[in-house]
Amino acid sequence: MNQELNQELKQLLPGLRRFAYSLTGTVPDADDLLQGTVEKLLRRAPPEGVELNRWAFRVCRNLWIDECRSRKVRHEAAQKPELSDGHIVDGEHATISQIEFEQVNAAMARLPAGQREIISLVALHGLSYQEVSDTLEVPKGTVMSRLARARVALSALLNVESARALP
Repeated sequence: MNQELNQELKQLLPGLRRFAYSLTGTVPDADDLLQGTVEKLLRRAPPEGVELNRWAFRVCRNLWIDECRSRKVRHEAAQKPELSDGHIVDGEHATISQIEFEQVNAAMARLPAGQREIISLVALHGLSYQEVSDTLEVPKGTVMSRLARARVALSALLNVESARALP
């Protein structure tokens, strides 16, 4: 790069940065856009007969359009995982789900065996009260009363676990 072009580029940077900010609306995005623009300007000289400042602003604008398009694609992929290969993971949701699973699992382990069996068969496996009654060979009324006690106990245990998790 010749000295004259180098000097012109240095003089152009403040205006180019303001332009980048006007496109992006945020300082960090503007700085990223400016950096990308300068990198592209340094890699390739302006076309013959085109002023550096006009070319620089065009490069900056085109880079911003490309960024907007890629953000739109990423946003759509995040909103519609079926459009992607299915490997999008919401880290916060996954972490919260794991914590909730561990809390429920710990609370279930503290239930008496009879209650744990019944709540597992009804809530996790979707069996009807009659099917649980037939499976465990206990009266349907026993299934219903154990299930009610299990739900109350599980709720109490989970509320205690939730209270402990709060700061």
